[in-house]
Amino acid sequence: MNVADLAREHGTPLYAYDADMIRQRCRDLAAWDTVRFAQKACSNLAVLDLIRREGVVVDAVSTGEIHRALKAGYSAHADRAAAADGLPPVHPIVYTADIFDRASLDAVAKLGIHVNCGSADMIEQLAERVPGANITLRVNPGFGHGHSQKTNTGGEGSKHGIWHEDIPEVLRRAEWAGLSVSGLHMHIGSGTDLEHLAEVASALERVAIEIGRSLTMVSAGGGLPVPYKPGEVHADLGGYFQLWDGMRKRLEERFGHRIRLEIEPGRYLTAESGYVVTEVRAIKRQGSRKYLLVDAGFNTLARPVLYGSYHPMSLCPAKAESAADLVAGAAAEEVAVGGPLCESGDIFTQTDGGFVASRALPPAQVGDLLVIEIAGAYGFVMASNYNSKPLPAEVLIDGGKARLVRARQTPEDLVRGETV
Repeated sequence: MNVADLAREHGTPLYAYDADMIRQRCRDLAAWDTVRFAQKACSNLAVLDLIRREGVVVDAVSTGEIHRALKAGYSAHADRAAAADGLPPVHPIVYTADIFDRASLDAVAKLGIHVNCGSADMIEQLAERVPGANITLRVNPGFGHGHSQKTNTGGEGSKHGIWHEDIPEVLRRAEWAGLSVSGLHMHIGSGTDLEHLAEVASALERVAIEIGRSLTMVSAGGGLPVPYKPGEVHADLGGYFQLWDGMRKRLEERFGHRIRLEIEPGRYLTAESGYVVTEVRAIKRQGSRKYLLVDAGFNTLARPVLYGSYHPMSLCPAKAESAADLVAGAAAEEVAVGGPLCESGDIFTQTDGGFVASRALPPAQVGDLLVIEIAGAYGFVMASNYNSKPLPAEVLIDGGKARLVRARQTPEDLVRGETV
């Protein structure tokens, strides 16, 4: 189905996902014992069901994400009969957070969800409800990395994880509470390169030795790069796996038992699959700068306003006959692309810090379609009803056919639950 047909059938703005791309990205990581999707990147039930069928398990950071995983067909408990080659069983859902709110503590206790603790206080709170549980520790190694400071999840500037120097005390607290530390997780931020990813493996190995033989699983976290800009490339997945596999084998030799090796990608699995289709509704000049104003805003895709993130863009004429029928041959012009919101920051072409930038695009007319690309991660999941805008529809394209997997919100949906 082409871009114009999608817009005619489902309206704009619209999220569209390529199922085959998601499958390919899942299979890219087949060397790892476990691929655990950080579903906060893209939590539509149809996407979760697709990756479940690819053998990928999930991470949940809230009660709502636990509920989504269950609705998508995941079970709460590990299938111990399915463990292979002496490896420990894999937990289909792991709750990963720095706190328990009361609802999430109730959920993990009731359902028996495995917990990845990012704060020491979670240990006693869990022990009161689930005596004798096995837990994973998320450790902050004291350094981080990311394409924006807001995506840096390590070091003193990050709230995430248990500080590496506190591990001996945390292990004592776990022992006193009667909990066993069976897993270790470390993640320093998204947008990292192979050099920084390798630092995580060395830091995790040091902490693993402190924890000792109770460990049966180590997680490399996420942060695998996705190329947004020309010239950017994917990480060397083979080299990265070999680095971690070598670390795993050293731990197995030291501890005398098998260690399950996990990776926890988020945007790597879904970013490149996703597109925002939006319509050009006005073209104007503000002094020397030309603006294209479209019907999607930061209520639709927040990454540019949050991080100054770059997304490739394509222009599709309103009368396009195919998905490949983008404007070609016409001389490109520098334009800024903005949305409909009553906010000066509602600009898709901006740099970190909120400075308006320009993008070279073919000449556009009102009614043409703008496709914002690589929008399948931290796209719809961050969408909002700001300015009382309805959430967009989502479609999954599989085998050349587009299936509606989330209906567009209606004005009635916006006020449901409110009273005068």
